[in-house]
Amino acid sequence: MPKLPVISLFTGAGGFDLGALAAGVESRVCVDLDPDCISTLRENRQFRRSAILCQDVTTLSGDELLDAAGLRRKELGLLIGGPPCQSFSKAAYWTSTGEEARYRRNRAGYRGHNIGRFKVVGRKWNPTGDPRSSLVEHYSRLLSELMPAGFVFENVLSITHPASRPILDRFLRRCARLGYAVQAFKANAVEYGVPQMRQRLIVLGLKGRSTPVPPLPTHSSNRKQYQGKPYLKASVAVGPILEPYRGETFAEPEEVVSGRWAKEFRQIPPGWNYKALTAWAGHRKPVFLAETRFWNFLLKLHPELPSWTIAASPGPWTGPFHWDNRRLRVPELAALQTFPNEYRFSGSKRSIRRQIGNAIPPLLARHVVDAVASEIMGTNRSIRALRYITVA
Repeated sequence: MPKLPVISLFTGAGGFDLGALAAGVESRVCVDLDPDCISTLRENRQFRRSAILCQDVTTLSGDELLDAAGLRRKELGLLIGGPPCQSFSKAAYWTSTGEEARYRRNRAGYRGHNIGRFKVVGRKWNPTGDPRSSLVEHYSRLLSELMPAGFVFENVLSITHPASRPILDRFLRRCARLGYAVQAFKANAVEYGVPQMRQRLIVLGLKGRSTPVPPLPTHSSNRKQYQGKPYLKASVAVGPILEPYRGETFAEPEEVVSGRWAKEFRQIPPGWNYKALTAWAGHRKPVFLAETRFWNFLLKLHPELPSWTIAASPGPWTGPFHWDNRRLRVPELAALQTFPNEYRFSGSKRSIRRQIGNAIPPLLARHVVDAVASEIMGTNRSIRALRYITVA
């Protein structure tokens, strides 16, 4: 039986495509504008048969993509991709509006502490003014030109924030006008076997009237939730996942933590952040004031728990850090994102960390792609998810 042909947009390091390949489909075309991402794709055997295009999605037409895929209109099985999400992220809201500075200032004033002088300029967070926001429109434009049997769209959950919601709603309405039945739901990667709590908004689309069904979670971090439910396993802890990379063979100069908060950093126990050194936590000599820093400041992993979200461009004191008082190594970051052990990344260390952090975990991608691909191929194995949010 021939495999379902797939085109991916905003391919990045290939996380979405790796998941799609694991779901049994065929990667025909991968598109990205970042030369390092393109080099990463070309370096890995999984994409030897794929047409890899280093091009701007906004300049591409559906006909060009179909030519590269060796397909005609309506012969495409799936379109997958997640437009860059920085303009929709929580960090964009937290910093662009001055909320972080305002919040810290107010907390400090309330507690009688002086934590510095802030100049807060009143601004309204407007992601529609960010050029990256228009990439959602280009995804839907190419969807209309390609008319695949189905699609999978991924983005940060913050795209449902009132400031970003109009962009999402326009996308969903256009999909409906094109004749797609859509299902939008919240997916947490940890519920699908990924050792990382990473929430995303997934939109599944099928041509016709059959509404796609979200994949059933396979794991849960809530013991009460999975007890008595044999199809749910306990969430995957990071300890066993990172154990193979603890030796000196994998050591990196960049992992050493030094500088302003290094002393305080070493005092924080596994699974905690800066709040371990506050009066709120009962510290005898508080260093910080609770709720005055972003939640992942000096955040450390706990070996018996899943990881928090891996950031694409973390600051020098932004976690998660390893419980051994160091930064995470590149192969550890890749493992937490469920990239294959043999997968190779191109570019500088900074670029590689960004590629890994921007990717959708391949294991999560496998589940969401299979939910649509199996419907198209007539081999649906899905059961309606226990929990999802409808935003259509």
